[in-house]
Amino acid sequence: MHRRTWVAAAIAAATLASPAVWAQGKEIRIAHVYSRTGPLEAYGKQTQTGLMMGLDYATGGTMMVGGKKIVLIEKDDQGKPDLGKSLLATAYSDDKADVAIGPTSSGVALALLPVAEEYKKVLLVEPAVADSITGDKWNKYIFRTGRNSSQDAISNAVALDKPGVTIATLAQDYAFGRDGVKAFKESIKTAKIVHEEYLPATTTDFTAGAQRLIDKLKDIPGRKVIWIVWAGAGNPFKIADLDLKRHGIEIATGGNILPAMAAYKQFPGMEGATYYYFGIPKNPVNEALVANHYKQFKTPPDFFTAGGFSSAMAIVTALKKTNGDATAAKLIPAMEGMSFDTPKGKMTFRKQDHQAMQSMYHFKVKADPAFAWGVPELVREIKPEEMNVPIRNKR
Repeated sequence: MHRRTWVAAAIAAATLASPAVWAQGKEIRIAHVYSRTGPLEAYGKQTQTGLMMGLDYATGGTMMVGGKKIVLIEKDDQGKPDLGKSLLATAYSDDKADVAIGPTSSGVALALLPVAEEYKKVLLVEPAVADSITGDKWNKYIFRTGRNSSQDAISNAVALDKPGVTIATLAQDYAFGRDGVKAFKESIKTAKIVHEEYLPATTTDFTAGAQRLIDKLKDIPGRKVIWIVWAGAGNPFKIADLDLKRHGIEIATGGNILPAMAAYKQFPGMEGATYYYFGIPKNPVNEALVANHYKQFKTPPDFFTAGGFSSAMAIVTALKKTNGDATAAKLIPAMEGMSFDTPKGKMTFRKQDHQAMQSMYHFKVKADPAFAWGVPELVREIKPEEMNVPIRNKR
């Protein structure tokens, strides 16, 4: 089936329940607030596809749990915090959403957290990354299947934190970038960080920032690395055009969506750590996701597709435990400490902050002519118990 046709059919299947049935409490209404448009549109659309595929897989194709039909209500926050906040409030109040999933942007997520608390309904955060979401801005109604900045940082530190290594960072000047660098710095124990460069999220010309990075690193002996934390538009890897090799400077980064990883191809041997790449995890859920995605879209599932799928697995697992009761009073105790299967293997919601503990993957880039992107070949799986992910909430 053509991609557009399949997605339309899946959405229709999720939403074609009559108001009368809903009035009898025979529906579970899930709001998905995400960037269907805006700077993170590519990420948002993948999450939506993964969510639909995950709901279908987790319910055995019935879109039902505990005798109730799952209804998905879509909301496009456009990457704007104020709009996202308003949309979630509308979803909980006017649309009678029982739970919500999303959003794409960390900035939007931080705006949504108090709304979930105000309405006393669960918000499952996927894929927004900032540590503060399950840190100092967290409340008990918030769970997250997406990885947080600390999980990104700790796993990337595994690849770079070695004696004699000097690091400078390049990140976006907003919650995702600043939380990412903060967590990375905390994770680095042996290497030395000499500079942090923050640029606007809309940056397209990286020349000035790159020159500042080069000036900080060029005269330092030993291995020198620029670690990049970037999301959405813009290609920070263009800093390589300033002939970093002449100064003995390398680039390192984490994983990303496949189109963004096209830039990785010019850096064979580059190391980092990633949340997901379709060829890495070996488990039945990932095999099903990859096979179904190829069948329906003729392409492999991407970074955020796996995240959307994981959020569906989490919410359906929880609803099965509560026999379809989607109230926070039932869901929160069911989800605290709950383990569930995902394309990455088993995840577990930590009781203290509801962050999903999960594996990350140390990789080294290979330039394979069969792929348009740099292939992240697995060096090793970094298991949850190996990562001392800080508990940052104050409650």
